[in-house]
Amino acid sequence: MPIKKAQIKFITNKVAFSLFLFIFSISLASGQEVIKDSVVAKKPTVSSDKKLKIDGIVATVGDYIILDSDIDKGFLEITSQGGSTKDITRCQVLGSLLEQKLYAHQAVQDSIIVSDAEVKGMMDERLSYMVEQIGSMDKVVKYYQKDSEEEFRTYFFDVLKEQKLTGEMTKKIIEKVEITPEEVREFFKKIPATELPVFGAELEVAQIVIKPKVTEADKQKVIDRLKSFKKECMEGSSFATKAVLYSEDPGSSKNGGYYKMNRKTPFVKEFKDVAFSLAEGEISEPFETTFGFHIIYVEKIKGQEIELRHILISPVVTQESLKEAKEKITLIRKKIMDKDITFAEAARTMSDEKETRANGGALVNTKTQDTRFELTKMDPKIYAQVSNLKDNEVSLPFLEDEQGKKDYKIMTVTNRIDEHTADYAKDYIKIKDLALKEKQIKAIAKWFDAKIKDTYIKILGEYRDCTFANNWLKK
Repeated sequence: MPIKKAQIKFITNKVAFSLFLFIFSISLASGQEVIKDSVVAKKPTVSSDKKLKIDGIVATVGDYIILDSDIDKGFLEITSQGGSTKDITRCQVLGSLLEQKLYAHQAVQDSIIVSDAEVKGMMDERLSYMVEQIGSMDKVVKYYQKDSEEEFRTYFFDVLKEQKLTGEMTKKIIEKVEITPEEVREFFKKIPATELPVFGAELEVAQIVIKPKVTEADKQKVIDRLKSFKKECMEGSSFATKAVLYSEDPGSSKNGGYYKMNRKTPFVKEFKDVAFSLAEGEISEPFETTFGFHIIYVEKIKGQEIELRHILISPVVTQESLKEAKEKITLIRKKIMDKDITFAEAARTMSDEKETRANGGALVNTKTQDTRFELTKMDPKIYAQVSNLKDNEVSLPFLEDEQGKKDYKIMTVTNRIDEHTADYAKDYIKIKDLALKEKQIKAIAKWFDAKIKDTYIKILGEYRDCTFANNWLKK
């Protein structure tokens, strides 16, 4: 949400900037090295009057080191992603890297485990994107100044593993932070009237979905195919390889169908029910969700978390079925325009999308869990259909092809909210989110204070003259 009055006191400039740099650092591929046991014993020393760097090392956090070149890479990454480095200092980038190192170090101390399979999946996905952006793997290797693809992959694997540890540690710190209605009220009351945030224009939208019919024969073909995959895997074939070759899930197929999840992970109920019913090493029978048919292979079970792979295949939709679906939704639209039925009534009685049907077709914003969509942050596909609609106007039928799933839809705007200053009653969910972020930031700050005191941290040379948001120099 664009906040036009940025002086809200719950985020100080120092904390806000530190958080910004931290988020940037998670997305960086800034090369870091882990100190081996034999090296850890030899803590870097430096003469305070000469301010020398030893072999390029500028800081140590636990078992991790930061090189002066890592700060250079930080600036390079910010620039490559379109950011401006005009007002960013080397001290600020170093402060962000120190935070990342402390997160990763403490994650290891807390026995947070990130599997090699998970990191490899992340790496394959990131490399595909990088090659697409830069042009070739050779150019990627050259960009990161490595001598070979093998050297780059080894380096990049370590970087991604550290980033994943950092992310898991952050989640652990804030996962139990909750906010009560009273705390939200107190948070709002403390914001001066002149500093209340201004929320951008928003829309509430609704849709009716007609799914093309799939014959039982077509469904059975998919079920039989998945059963054959299961049989072959039980006889020794690689489930991951089959997922890469045949799965239609774009979010996991490149990673061999890999997902890591717990009961709170936002997967559809049918998928979670099957996943948590399996034993380690077991492969499910084919089952159906709104996305198609799946089989799941559970690789590991760690307490309440499971690591799994799955294969998704959707039945082929015939042109005849598509034609029938278009004709049906065109007729529904005509009835609405002729005022024979309201949009909400039509959605409740005729839409094939059960998630929105009961609410008269109203869409829920998955990021905020309310029905409002900010114009500046709306999904481009939704925006394209509703941005020019007038009040009570219904879009023409359009075909949406999402992950190989083809549906016909019509949409309408049910409410328009103009840009406005925050109102406690109308904007409670957004205000609650701001209050929760403040509480999470305080929890992170408290965690940093405690862990900095208990962790070996050394900053060398001219960087000891930096002013940091956190007490890295332990003064």
